Amino acid sequence: MEIVCIDKQTFEELRIRFCEFEQRVTRLCRPTEDLGLKNWLDNQEVCDVLRINKKTLQAYRAKGILPFSRIKNKLFYKPEDVQELLELSYHPLIKNKL
Repeated sequence: MEIVCIDKQTFEELRIRFCEFEQRVTRLCRPTEDLGLKNWLDNQEVCDVLRINKKTLQAYRAKGILPFSRIKNKLFYKPEDVQELLELSYHPLIKNKL
């Protein structure tokens, strides 16, 4: 085994650089925060969930029934808004009492 001696100042500079490198690697390796962006739905996904066609979805947008976001020519919808639309349209079964 070979032993290498270095002066204290060089050792401290090396230690500081190594700590900075470790912090960078830690930042790169930690999972990124999910800002909810992965959950947004596009037109086709909303049509599939609601079982409607694109024309009906367009009418929902025009009437303000379903909020949306437009980026360039692509439309996106929050899953919560789609869920809320489903819940507002829910009609519970009414049983006749005999």
